[in-house]
Amino acid sequence: MRYDVIVIGGGIVGLATACQTLKKKPNLKLLLVEKEGALAAHQTGNNSGVIHSGLYYKPGSLKATNCINGYHMLIDFCDQESIPYELCGKIVVATDDFQKPLLENLYQRGLQNGLDKISRISIEEMNEIEPHVKGIAALNVPYTGIVDYKLVAEKYGEKIKELGGEIRLNTKVTSISDQGQYSNVSTDDNSFEAKLVINCCGLYSDKIARKTSQDVDLKIIPFRGEYFKLKPEKEYLVKHLIYPVPDPNFPFLGVHFTRMMKGGIEAGPNAVLAFRREGYKKSQVHLGELAESLMWPGFQKVAMKYWKTGFGEMYRSFSKAAFTKALQKLIPEIQSDDLIDGGAGVRAQACDRTGGLLDDFSIIETKSAINVCNAPSPAATSSLSIGNSISDLALKRFDSVD
Repeated sequence: MRYDVIVIGGGIVGLATACQTLKKKPNLKLLLVEKEGALAAHQTGNNSGVIHSGLYYKPGSLKATNCINGYHMLIDFCDQESIPYELCGKIVVATDDFQKPLLENLYQRGLQNGLDKISRISIEEMNEIEPHVKGIAALNVPYTGIVDYKLVAEKYGEKIKELGGEIRLNTKVTSISDQGQYSNVSTDDNSFEAKLVINCCGLYSDKIARKTSQDVDLKIIPFRGEYFKLKPEKEYLVKHLIYPVPDPNFPFLGVHFTRMMKGGIEAGPNAVLAFRREGYKKSQVHLGELAESLMWPGFQKVAMKYWKTGFGEMYRSFSKAAFTKALQKLIPEIQSDDLIDGGAGVRAQACDRTGGLLDDFSIIETKSAINVCNAPSPAATSSLSIGNSISDLALKRFDSVD
Protein backbone atom coordinates (compact mmCIF):
# COMPACT_ATOMS: atom_id res chain seq x y z
CA MET A 1 0.00 0.00 0.00
CA ARG A 2 2.95 2.28 -0.70
CA TYR A 3 2.73 4.90 -3.48
CA ASP A 4 4.84 7.61 -4.96
CA VAL A 5 1.90 10.04 -5.08
CA ILE A 6 -1.51 10.07 -3.46
CA VAL A 7 -3.97 12.63 -4.84
CA ILE A 8 -6.83 13.39 -2.45
CA GLY A 9 -10.01 14.56 -4.17
CA GLY A 10 -11.89 13.22 -7.18
CA GLY A 11 -13.08 16.53 -8.57
CA ILE A 12 -11.91 17.89 -11.89
CA VAL A 13 -8.72 19.49 -10.51
CA GLY A 14 -7.58 16.36 -8.68
CA LEU A 15 -8.35 14.18 -11.69
CA ALA A 16 -6.56 16.51 -14.11
CA THR A 17 -3.54 16.66 -11.80
CA ALA A 18 -3.31 12.87 -11.59
CA CYS A 19 -3.79 12.55 -15.33
CA GLN A 20 -1.10 15.11 -16.21
CA THR A 21 1.35 13.62 -13.68
CA LEU A 22 1.01 10.12 -15.13
CA LYS A 23 1.29 11.36 -18.70
CA LYS A 24 4.68 12.87 -17.87
CA LYS A 25 5.94 9.99 -15.70
CA PRO A 26 4.01 6.79 -16.51
CA ASN A 27 6.08 4.58 -14.19
CA LEU A 28 4.98 6.58 -11.15
CA LYS A 29 2.83 4.63 -8.70
CA LEU A 30 -0.16 6.92 -8.16
CA LEU A 31 -3.38 6.58 -6.18
CA LEU A 32 -6.35 8.97 -6.24
CA VAL A 33 -8.81 8.73 -3.34
CA GLU A 34 -12.31 10.21 -3.23
CA LYS A 35 -14.62 10.16 -0.22
CA GLU A 36 -17.81 9.92 -2.30
CA GLY A 37 -19.07 6.94 -4.27
CA ALA A 38 -18.59 8.73 -7.60
CA LEU A 39 -16.19 11.18 -9.21
CA ALA A 40 -17.12 14.86 -9.68
CA ALA A 41 -19.73 14.68 -6.90
CA HIS A 42 -19.44 18.25 -5.65
CA GLN A 43 -18.24 21.49 -7.30
CA THR A 44 -17.44 19.78 -10.61
CA GLY A 45 -20.80 18.08 -10.92
CA ASN A 46 -22.84 21.07 -9.77
CA ASN A 47 -21.51 23.95 -11.84
CA SER A 48 -22.97 25.80 -14.80
CA GLY A 49 -20.87 24.05 -17.45
CA VAL A 50 -19.39 27.25 -18.90
CA ILE A 51 -16.09 27.16 -20.78
CA HIS A 52 -14.61 30.49 -19.67
CA SER A 53 -12.54 32.60 -22.02
CA GLY A 54 -10.32 34.40 -19.46
CA LEU A 55 -12.07 37.75 -19.90
CA TYR A 56 -12.35 38.73 -16.24
CA TYR A 57 -9.00 37.89 -14.75
CA LYS A 58 -6.08 40.15 -13.90
CA PRO A 59 -3.48 39.88 -16.68
CA GLY A 60 -0.54 37.80 -15.56
CA SER A 61 -2.42 36.23 -12.64
CA LEU A 62 -2.55 32.46 -12.17
CA LYS A 63 -6.26 32.65 -12.97
CA ALA A 64 -5.69 34.41 -16.29
CA THR A 65 -2.72 32.29 -17.35
CA ASN A 66 -4.33 28.97 -16.40
CA CYS A 67 -7.72 29.89 -17.82
CA ILE A 68 -6.36 30.91 -21.22
CA ASN A 69 -3.99 27.93 -21.45
CA GLY A 70 -6.58 25.59 -19.99
CA TYR A 71 -9.24 26.79 -22.43
CA HIS A 72 -7.23 25.58 -25.42
CA MET A 73 -6.17 22.38 -23.67
CA LEU A 74 -9.79 21.60 -22.77
CA ILE A 75 -11.03 22.19 -26.31
CA ASP A 76 -8.29 19.93 -27.69
CA PHE A 77 -9.11 17.25 -25.12
CA CYS A 78 -12.82 17.34 -25.94
CA ASP A 79 -12.01 17.07 -29.66
CA GLN A 80 -9.69 14.11 -29.09
CA GLU A 81 -12.11 12.28 -26.81
CA SER A 82 -15.32 13.15 -28.72
CA ILE A 83 -16.83 14.99 -25.75
CA PRO A 84 -19.59 17.30 -27.01
CA TYR A 85 -19.19 21.03 -26.45
CA GLU A 86 -20.32 24.23 -28.13
CA LEU A 87 -18.56 27.57 -28.47
CA CYS A 88 -21.80 29.52 -28.47
CA GLY A 89 -20.36 32.84 -27.27
CA LYS A 90 -21.77 35.26 -24.73
CA ILE A 91 -22.60 38.91 -24.36
CA VAL A 92 -21.80 41.05 -21.32
CA VAL A 93 -24.41 43.76 -20.88
CA ALA A 94 -24.32 47.10 -19.06
CA THR A 95 -27.75 48.17 -17.82
CA ASP A 96 -26.77 51.35 -15.92
CA ASP A 97 -24.54 54.29 -16.83
CA PHE A 98 -22.12 53.61 -13.97
CA GLN A 99 -21.38 50.20 -15.54
CA LYS A 100 -20.11 51.67 -18.83
CA PRO A 101 -16.55 52.38 -17.61
CA LEU A 102 -16.51 48.97 -15.90
CA LEU A 103 -17.48 47.37 -19.21
CA GLU A 104 -14.71 49.28 -20.97
CA ASN A 105 -12.23 48.09 -18.33
CA LEU A 106 -13.42 44.54 -18.99
CA TYR A 107 -12.87 45.02 -22.72
CA GLN A 108 -9.33 46.31 -22.18
CA ARG A 109 -8.56 43.47 -19.77
CA GLY A 110 -9.80 40.95 -22.33
CA LEU A 111 -7.48 42.42 -24.96
CA GLN A 112 -4.56 42.28 -22.52
CA ASN A 113 -5.37 38.60 -21.98
CA GLY A 114 -5.11 37.95 -25.72
CA LEU A 115 -8.82 37.83 -26.55
CA ASP A 116 -8.52 39.85 -29.74
CA LYS A 117 -11.87 38.68 -31.12
CA ILE A 118 -13.96 40.30 -28.40
CA SER A 119 -15.76 43.43 -29.55
CA ARG A 120 -17.86 46.34 -28.39
CA ILE A 121 -21.25 46.01 -30.04
CA SER A 122 -24.11 48.43 -30.64
CA ILE A 123 -27.56 47.96 -29.16
CA GLU A 124 -28.77 46.85 -32.60
CA GLU A 125 -25.98 44.26 -32.84
CA MET A 126 -26.71 43.12 -29.30
CA ASN A 127 -30.35 42.51 -30.20
CA GLU A 128 -29.39 40.60 -33.32
CA ILE A 129 -27.60 38.18 -30.97
CA GLU A 130 -30.12 38.31 -28.11
CA PRO A 131 -33.42 39.88 -29.24
CA HIS A 132 -34.96 40.02 -25.77
CA VAL A 133 -32.09 41.66 -23.86
CA LYS A 134 -32.23 45.30 -22.81
CA GLY A 135 -29.08 47.25 -22.10
CA ILE A 136 -27.17 50.43 -22.89
CA ALA A 137 -23.82 48.89 -23.90
CA ALA A 138 -22.46 45.41 -24.51
CA LEU A 139 -19.46 43.27 -25.33
CA ASN A 140 -19.53 40.21 -27.56
CA VAL A 141 -17.26 37.38 -26.38
CA PRO A 142 -17.28 34.66 -29.06
CA TYR A 143 -14.81 32.40 -27.22
CA THR A 144 -17.16 31.35 -24.42
CA GLY A 145 -18.67 27.88 -24.63
CA ILE A 146 -20.56 25.17 -22.77
CA VAL A 147 -19.72 21.58 -21.88
CA ASP A 148 -20.74 18.89 -19.37
CA TYR A 149 -17.83 18.90 -16.91
CA LYS A 150 -18.98 15.67 -15.29
CA LEU A 151 -18.34 13.93 -18.62
CA VAL A 152 -14.93 15.61 -18.84
CA ALA A 153 -14.03 14.53 -15.30
CA GLU A 154 -15.11 10.95 -15.92
CA LYS A 155 -12.93 10.86 -19.04
CA TYR A 156 -9.97 12.11 -16.97
CA GLY A 157 -10.67 9.19 -14.63
CA GLU A 158 -10.58 6.73 -17.53
CA LYS A 159 -7.25 8.18 -18.65
CA ILE A 160 -5.76 7.79 -15.16
CA LYS A 161 -6.59 4.07 -15.19
CA GLU A 162 -5.29 3.66 -18.74
CA LEU A 163 -2.00 5.22 -17.60
CA GLY A 164 -1.69 2.77 -14.72
CA GLY A 165 -3.05 4.89 -11.88
CA GLU A 166 -5.51 3.67 -9.26
CA ILE A 167 -8.76 5.31 -8.14
CA ARG A 168 -10.47 4.39 -4.88
CA LEU A 169 -13.96 5.72 -4.20
CA ASN A 170 -15.73 5.78 -0.82
CA THR A 171 -12.33 6.47 0.74
CA LYS A 172 -12.29 9.38 3.19
CA VAL A 173 -8.95 10.62 4.52
CA THR A 174 -9.00 10.95 8.30
CA SER A 175 -5.37 11.79 9.09
CA ILE A 176 -1.99 12.43 7.48
CA SER A 177 1.24 12.00 9.43
CA ASP A 178 4.79 12.69 8.28
CA GLN A 179 6.94 9.58 8.73
CA GLY A 180 10.10 11.05 7.23
CA GLN A 181 10.55 9.71 3.71
CA TYR A 182 6.86 8.82 3.52
CA SER A 183 3.57 10.25 4.75
CA ASN A 184 1.06 7.91 6.30
CA VAL A 185 -2.40 8.62 4.88
CA SER A 186 -5.12 7.04 6.99
CA THR A 187 -8.66 6.63 5.71
CA ASP A 188 -11.83 5.45 7.37
CA ASP A 189 -11.00 1.82 6.55
CA ASN A 190 -7.39 1.64 5.41
CA SER A 191 -3.90 3.11 5.52
CA PHE A 192 -1.52 4.09 2.73
CA GLU A 193 1.98 5.52 2.43
CA ALA A 194 3.06 8.15 -0.08
CA LYS A 195 6.25 10.03 -0.89
CA LEU A 196 4.05 13.00 -1.84
CA VAL A 197 0.47 13.96 -1.02
CA ILE A 198 -1.42 16.28 -3.38
CA ASN A 199 -4.50 17.84 -1.79
CA CYS A 200 -7.26 18.80 -4.25
CA CYS A 201 -10.14 18.64 -1.80
CA GLY A 202 -12.08 21.76 -2.78
CA LEU A 203 -14.51 22.51 0.03
CA TYR A 204 -12.30 20.69 2.55
CA SER A 205 -8.90 21.68 1.14
CA ASP A 206 -8.03 23.85 4.16
CA LYS A 207 -8.81 21.03 6.59
CA ILE A 208 -6.69 18.54 4.68
CA ALA A 209 -3.91 21.13 4.34
CA ARG A 210 -3.82 21.56 8.12
CA LYS A 211 -3.15 17.83 8.42
CA THR A 212 0.12 18.46 6.55
CA SER A 213 1.08 21.82 8.12
CA GLN A 214 0.02 24.09 10.97
CA ASP A 215 0.95 27.18 8.95
CA VAL A 216 -2.20 27.28 6.80
CA ASP A 217 -3.78 30.59 7.75
CA LEU A 218 -6.90 30.64 5.61
CA LYS A 219 -10.39 29.21 5.80
CA ILE A 220 -12.68 27.85 3.13
CA ILE A 221 -16.00 29.71 3.32
CA PRO A 222 -18.78 27.89 1.41
CA PHE A 223 -21.01 30.08 -0.76
CA ARG A 224 -24.08 28.47 -2.26
CA GLY A 225 -25.16 29.57 -5.73
CA GLU A 226 -28.83 28.87 -6.37
CA TYR A 227 -30.33 28.63 -9.86
CA PHE A 228 -33.74 28.75 -11.41
CA LYS A 229 -34.46 27.28 -14.83
CA LEU A 230 -36.64 28.78 -17.52
CA LYS A 231 -39.77 26.85 -18.36
CA PRO A 232 -39.33 25.06 -21.70
CA GLU A 233 -41.84 27.33 -23.40
CA LYS A 234 -39.78 30.39 -22.34
CA GLU A 235 -36.35 29.13 -23.43
CA TYR A 236 -36.69 31.11 -26.66
CA LEU A 237 -35.88 34.24 -24.62
CA VAL A 238 -32.20 33.20 -24.42
CA LYS A 239 -30.15 32.22 -27.47
CA HIS A 240 -26.61 32.04 -26.03
CA LEU A 241 -25.11 33.19 -22.70
CA ILE A 242 -26.04 36.55 -21.18
CA TYR A 243 -23.98 38.10 -18.35
CA PRO A 244 -24.19 41.39 -16.44
CA VAL A 245 -21.19 43.61 -15.76
CA PRO A 246 -19.67 42.15 -12.57
CA ASP A 247 -18.94 44.14 -9.44
CA PRO A 248 -15.12 44.39 -9.48
CA ASN A 249 -15.01 44.33 -5.66
CA PHE A 250 -17.03 41.13 -5.26
CA PRO A 251 -15.71 37.74 -6.47
CA PHE A 252 -18.99 36.65 -8.07
CA LEU A 253 -20.35 37.42 -11.53
CA GLY A 254 -23.96 38.25 -10.66
CA VAL A 255 -27.11 36.51 -11.92
CA HIS A 256 -26.94 35.57 -15.58
CA PHE A 257 -28.48 33.27 -18.19
CA THR A 258 -26.68 30.11 -19.30
CA ARG A 259 -27.58 27.60 -21.97
CA MET A 260 -26.79 24.10 -20.74
CA MET A 261 -25.07 21.38 -22.73
CA LYS A 262 -27.67 18.88 -21.53
CA GLY A 263 -30.48 21.22 -22.59
CA GLY A 264 -32.39 23.96 -20.85
CA ILE A 265 -31.57 27.48 -19.64
CA GLU A 266 -30.29 28.24 -16.16
CA ALA A 267 -30.91 31.64 -14.54
CA GLY A 268 -28.68 32.63 -11.66
CA PRO A 269 -26.84 32.09 -9.44
CA ASN A 270 -27.05 34.24 -6.37
CA ALA A 271 -24.27 33.87 -3.77
CA VAL A 272 -25.22 33.17 -0.17
CA LEU A 273 -23.33 31.74 2.78
CA ALA A 274 -23.99 28.00 2.93
CA PHE A 275 -24.72 26.66 6.42
CA ARG A 276 -22.52 23.65 5.80
CA ARG A 277 -19.64 23.07 3.41
CA GLU A 278 -21.67 20.75 1.24
CA GLY A 279 -24.95 22.55 1.86
CA TYR A 280 -26.76 22.49 -1.46
CA LYS A 281 -30.12 23.30 0.18
CA LYS A 282 -31.16 25.92 2.72
CA SER A 283 -32.26 23.10 5.00
CA GLN A 284 -28.80 21.53 5.14
CA VAL A 285 -27.10 22.84 8.28
CA HIS A 286 -23.95 21.72 10.09
CA LEU A 287 -23.68 23.76 13.29
CA GLY A 288 -19.96 23.10 13.71
CA GLU A 289 -19.07 24.13 10.16
CA LEU A 290 -21.37 27.15 10.31
CA ALA A 291 -19.75 28.26 13.58
CA GLU A 292 -16.29 27.86 11.98
CA SER A 293 -17.31 30.21 9.17
CA LEU A 294 -18.94 32.79 11.43
CA MET A 295 -16.08 32.81 13.94
CA TRP A 296 -13.32 33.17 11.36
CA PRO A 297 -11.92 36.74 11.75
CA GLY A 298 -11.55 37.09 7.98
CA PHE A 299 -15.18 36.24 7.34
CA GLN A 300 -16.32 38.71 9.99
CA LYS A 301 -14.42 41.44 8.14
CA VAL A 302 -15.94 40.33 4.83
CA ALA A 303 -19.41 40.44 6.40
CA MET A 304 -18.80 43.98 7.69
CA LYS A 305 -17.56 45.15 4.29
CA TYR A 306 -20.19 43.47 2.11
CA TRP A 307 -23.17 43.32 4.47
CA LYS A 308 -25.41 45.25 2.10
CA THR A 309 -24.56 43.05 -0.90
CA GLY A 310 -24.81 39.94 1.26
CA PHE A 311 -28.22 40.94 2.57
CA GLY A 312 -29.46 41.45 -1.00
CA GLU A 313 -28.17 38.01 -2.02
CA MET A 314 -29.84 36.39 1.00
CA TYR A 315 -33.10 38.23 0.30
CA ARG A 316 -33.07 36.91 -3.27
CA SER A 317 -32.49 33.43 -1.89
CA PHE A 318 -35.81 33.55 -0.06
CA SER A 319 -37.74 35.78 -2.48
CA LYS A 320 -38.50 34.54 -5.97
CA ALA A 321 -39.89 37.99 -6.79
CA ALA A 322 -36.55 39.63 -5.87
CA PHE A 323 -34.64 37.03 -7.90
CA THR A 324 -36.93 37.72 -10.86
CA LYS A 325 -36.38 41.46 -10.52
CA ALA A 326 -32.61 40.95 -10.77
CA LEU A 327 -33.07 38.88 -13.93
CA GLN A 328 -35.40 41.50 -15.40
CA LYS A 329 -32.51 43.99 -15.55
CA LEU A 330 -31.25 41.91 -18.46
CA ILE A 331 -34.50 40.50 -19.87
CA PRO A 332 -37.51 42.60 -18.79
CA GLU A 333 -39.96 40.07 -20.25
CA ILE A 334 -39.03 37.46 -17.64
CA GLN A 335 -41.82 36.87 -15.14
CA SER A 336 -41.78 34.95 -11.87
CA ASP A 337 -44.04 32.27 -13.35
CA ASP A 338 -41.45 31.65 -16.09
CA LEU A 339 -39.00 30.28 -13.52
CA ILE A 340 -38.91 26.79 -12.06
CA ASP A 341 -36.60 25.50 -9.36
CA GLY A 342 -33.15 24.58 -10.58
CA GLY A 343 -30.13 23.18 -8.81
CA ALA A 344 -27.43 24.72 -6.68
CA GLY A 345 -23.68 24.56 -6.40
CA VAL A 346 -21.37 25.43 -3.52
CA ARG A 347 -18.23 27.44 -4.18
CA ALA A 348 -15.16 26.83 -2.02
CA GLN A 349 -14.03 30.41 -1.45
CA ALA A 350 -10.78 30.82 0.47
CA CYS A 351 -10.72 33.71 2.93
CA ASP A 352 -7.59 34.87 4.74
CA ARG A 353 -7.46 36.13 8.30
CA THR A 354 -7.44 39.80 7.25
CA GLY A 355 -10.72 39.56 5.35
CA GLY A 356 -9.34 39.00 1.88
CA LEU A 357 -11.44 36.80 -0.39
CA LEU A 358 -8.68 35.16 -2.40
CA ASP A 359 -9.28 35.94 -6.05
CA ASP A 360 -6.39 33.94 -7.47
CA PHE A 361 -5.50 30.28 -7.26
CA SER A 362 -3.57 29.41 -4.09
CA ILE A 363 -1.11 26.52 -3.86
CA ILE A 364 0.65 25.88 -0.53
CA GLU A 365 3.65 23.55 -0.55
CA THR A 366 5.06 21.74 2.46
CA LYS A 367 7.86 19.20 2.79
CA SER A 368 5.52 16.29 2.13
CA ALA A 369 2.51 17.82 0.37
CA ILE A 370 1.18 20.16 -2.28
CA ASN A 371 -2.09 21.76 -1.18
CA VAL A 372 -4.42 23.38 -3.72
CA CYS A 373 -6.21 25.68 -1.29
CA ASN A 374 -8.11 27.98 -3.63
CA ALA A 375 -9.28 26.87 -7.04
CA PRO A 376 -12.61 28.60 -7.71
CA SER A 377 -14.12 29.32 -11.11
CA PRO A 378 -12.63 29.05 -13.74
CA ALA A 379 -10.97 25.94 -12.28
CA ALA A 380 -12.99 23.56 -14.45
CA THR A 381 -11.99 25.38 -17.65
CA SER A 382 -8.43 25.63 -16.34
CA SER A 383 -8.20 22.07 -15.01
CA LEU A 384 -5.64 20.65 -17.44
CA SER A 385 -3.45 23.74 -17.11
CA ILE A 386 -3.68 23.70 -13.30
CA GLY A 387 -2.97 19.97 -13.34
CA ASN A 388 0.01 20.60 -15.58
CA SER A 389 1.43 23.20 -13.18
CA ILE A 390 0.89 21.03 -10.10
CA SER A 391 2.39 18.00 -11.80
CA ASP A 392 5.49 20.07 -12.61
CA LEU A 393 5.81 20.98 -8.92
CA ALA A 394 5.36 17.34 -7.97
CA LEU A 395 7.79 15.88 -10.48
CA LYS A 396 10.55 18.34 -9.55
CA ARG A 397 10.70 16.53 -6.24
CA PHE A 398 11.10 13.13 -7.91
CA ASP A 399 13.61 14.44 -10.45
CA SER A 400 15.80 15.74 -7.63
CA VAL A 401 15.72 12.27 -6.01
CA ASP A 402 16.41 10.51 -9.32
